[in-house]
Amino acid sequence: MDPWTRDLAHRLAVARGERPADLVLRGGRVLSVFTGELLELDVAVAGEHVAGLGRYRGEREEDVSGLVLLPGFIDGHMHLESTKLRPDAFAAAVLPHGTTSAVLDPHEIANVFGARGIRALLAAADRLPFDLYAMVPSCVPASPFESSGATLSAEDVEALLRHEPRAIGLAEMMDVPAVVRGDRAALAKLAAAHRTTGGHVDGHAPGLAGPALNAYLAAGVRSDHECTTPEEALEKRRLGMWIMIREGSAARNLEALLPLVLEHGPANCLLCTDDREPDQLLEEGHLDDVLRRAVALGCPPADAVAMATLHPARYHRLHEHGAVAPGYLADVVAVPDLEGFRPVRVWKRGRLVASDGEVVGLPEVPLPDWMRGSVRVPPLSADDFLLAAEGSVRVIGVVPGQIVTGALVAEPTQRDGRAVADPARDLAKAAVVERHRGTGRIGLGFVAGFGLRRGALASTHAHDAHNLVVVGVDDADMAAAVNHLARLGGGQVAVLRGRVLADLPCPYGGLLSDEGPREVARRARELERAARALGVTLPAPFMAMSFLALSVVPELKLTDRGLVDVARSELVPLGAT
Repeated sequence: MDPWTRDLAHRLAVARGERPADLVLRGGRVLSVFTGELLELDVAVAGEHVAGLGRYRGEREEDVSGLVLLPGFIDGHMHLESTKLRPDAFAAAVLPHGTTSAVLDPHEIANVFGARGIRALLAAADRLPFDLYAMVPSCVPASPFESSGATLSAEDVEALLRHEPRAIGLAEMMDVPAVVRGDRAALAKLAAAHRTTGGHVDGHAPGLAGPALNAYLAAGVRSDHECTTPEEALEKRRLGMWIMIREGSAARNLEALLPLVLEHGPANCLLCTDDREPDQLLEEGHLDDVLRRAVALGCPPADAVAMATLHPARYHRLHEHGAVAPGYLADVVAVPDLEGFRPVRVWKRGRLVASDGEVVGLPEVPLPDWMRGSVRVPPLSADDFLLAAEGSVRVIGVVPGQIVTGALVAEPTQRDGRAVADPARDLAKAAVVERHRGTGRIGLGFVAGFGLRRGALASTHAHDAHNLVVVGVDDADMAAAVNHLARLGGGQVAVLRGRVLADLPCPYGGLLSDEGPREVARRARELERAARALGVTLPAPFMAMSFLALSVVPELKLTDRGLVDVARSELVPLGAT
């Protein structure tokens, strides 16, 4: 008898009551995500699966009296690289918060290393008591206006979907115009997903409506995490889209979108974090934090839990995930109540992995050394950030809590024939420096909304090509920040008068740290404090800065090639006249 059949036979014998379970969780109440009921039944575990709910005897029994047993939480859409954590460190950070599975879009690491980078992340995850799945990036680079370190062709996409067991679909189709027009390259990637997964395709379509939305959906795209209003989400949901309600660090849409759930129920809705900072993960939580917020805003607890468990599992076709029920994986979270959602114990595939806020028995899995040394930027000086501009200029307007930006117009202060930052008017300089091939190419512009009054901030987290983005009010500090990150091999830094106030090294691809979650969170907090000391008033400023270069999200963005008018899908000059 092969191992799978032997395991199934054992499970069935336990379910029938003929053999003792490997583990029985006794005395708690099980939330049925199918009916919303609390069931006073024991949970019998055989191997990695739940064998039955009822009254069972076990080789091991754990008393969970007074606790509610929930399925392990599933983040239906997230980017590991935004946490700056390796897979093992991410698992250590979120398992105590009840997250036992996550579906990644690893397009950050793919923009640096291509398919090889994706395979490295998945290989590291294979050794963890945590299920990490990947939607294969569809747009590497995201647009022709970005300079990435690698590309993914339709052939690369198909190879990953065919040969990587944890690759389960095609990630967010960010080049919406290409899909709507039916461009050949977009169709080739959709066809690859159709041949390998039956057409499991995530979307990314901020503000899309009307006939263009119909065309996007007709292409087989089935989800969107970019809705910002209930009206937008309702139009998409009416047409069959799954609405991923995002509550990240910079982009927080839960409060705006929850009326959709309260009025029309939770069907075709799921919760996700998309991008969350490491200090927020440790201090506020992961999906448990989103659940707390949802219930505090009036969402029925059973609906909230279903959107964090059963619904992402069903959308992503993870048929063994998402419920505490016979035949499902024994991913179980024990919480005292359905308001605080603060896990007391967490089991992954029947194994205790977290207890009282601490991870249990998690191995350390370093990433390969070839992922280091990817930041290639020649030394820069203040002169590299000089801007010659007369009259009005285009300005990127940051919107707090959103990744969309406004397209503003302002007349900058002039000094010695150059346009300069003006902190008194909240007008800072922004630059994106190509960092993959050492070309020295720099896109320059202005940004409003950070509140920066001194110094500079810089990061190699710059969606989606992940070049080096810097925001500053002093050209010399901008150069110092870039040069420091080049020496570190990537990461984030705050600089004042040439001195580093705080930094967070990310040597793996310029995106991931080689430290554990607590050290990464500590450095992230120091960066946040340093940014505040420089005058920044914007929440999650480094996360917000990372989206300044995202040339597929409206309205105005900046890449190493210059300013991008996203609506017109073209590069535009700095001058607004």
